[in-house]
Amino acid sequence: MIDPRQPMSYTSAQSGDNYRNWWPHPVMTAFTDASIDELDRLAHDTDDVFNMTRGGYVLATRRDDITGFEPAIQSGIDVAILDRTALRQKFPALSKDIRHVIHIRRGGDISGQQLGAWMLDQIRARGGRLVRGEVTAIARDERFMLDVSGANDITADTIVNAAGPFAPRIAAMLDEVLPVQNIFEQKVAFEDRLRAIARDMPFSIDLDEKRLGWTPEEQALLNADPNLAWLTRTLPGGTHCRPEGGPHGNWVKLGWAYNDIPSVPQEDMVNEPASDPQFPEIVMRGAAAFIPALEPYIETPPTRYSHYGGYYTMTEENWPLIGPMQTDGAFMVAALSGFGSMSACAAGKLCAGWVCGTPLPDYARPLSSSRYDDVELMRQLRSATSKGLL
Repeated sequence: MIDPRQPMSYTSAQSGDNYRNWWPHPVMTAFTDASIDELDRLAHDTDDVFNMTRGGYVLATRRDDITGFEPAIQSGIDVAILDRTALRQKFPALSKDIRHVIHIRRGGDISGQQLGAWMLDQIRARGGRLVRGEVTAIARDERFMLDVSGANDITADTIVNAAGPFAPRIAAMLDEVLPVQNIFEQKVAFEDRLRAIARDMPFSIDLDEKRLGWTPEEQALLNADPNLAWLTRTLPGGTHCRPEGGPHGNWVKLGWAYNDIPSVPQEDMVNEPASDPQFPEIVMRGAAAFIPALEPYIETPPTRYSHYGGYYTMTEENWPLIGPMQTDGAFMVAALSGFGSMSACAAGKLCAGWVCGTPLPDYARPLSSSRYDDVELMRQLRSATSKGLL
């Protein structure tokens, strides 16, 4: 394994560490179900070294029409709460204008860092080696020849491009282009001194588009600035909130993947220029429209908080690219977008199947680059109203 940084120290360090098996398409459901199966097995075998919980996901909407939820309801994996009285009793923290909720049972969170550290120990125990350095060039003759800055050059029969946001850079060294883009998304964690969020609240997501509640004076000031006027317009859905640190903790995580502008990943995440200094206030306002108990934090922001972000490396359809590259002997695990932690176990196992030539699951080819040759599948994905981006 070749990495110029500590493993899990770049985008993976910014992970929300959530998992769910709800997706608009059965291929992604099968893929994440397989990964959660592996997580369940590893949690059992390691005495839950990575703190796997099963609090579920709550998807909430103010809309009357929930036909977009029907595949999930019909599959039997989720519970639809359509009665508003029952909804108030089950989820009292949600805004009273929420009309319908889908409760995804097979969802929760893990410690991605602990899982990654345990996996690295297993790799080393089986003879694997971590090389600290950056791949700067790849040549191919009978074998791959990798130029590695800061280390000795390496030759290999097989390589796997699992470089996260830098996967397109590795592909370019093989004269290939990956159909992906990098989008920087942000999160906030803060000390919940008001105890606004119950410690047993599921990971909760507001699916609805919204406008932020600015005063007329604030709205006028924002509209006067071309760089800030967008804050007065309708923003996409997806505001999400969950408690952080277990039942005895007092921190909360907020996120909102409203950015849709691609950017070039920076070497130093700490000085990431795409980071938005207004984000903590924006996400708090969005979350307060969903969970009213957070409203006091708008006027008096938390004194202890962490503002951070990482790249969603995405294909247009928000599906990963796992399997052979065009270059013989080269494989990839790329474009894991915002679902890297939850899908990592299945992604690694699937790539290993491609490398070793073992039997593959039904979802293998749709999740490889060969899906672009399937005209009907791509038509479905491009016309879908939801890409499963939460």
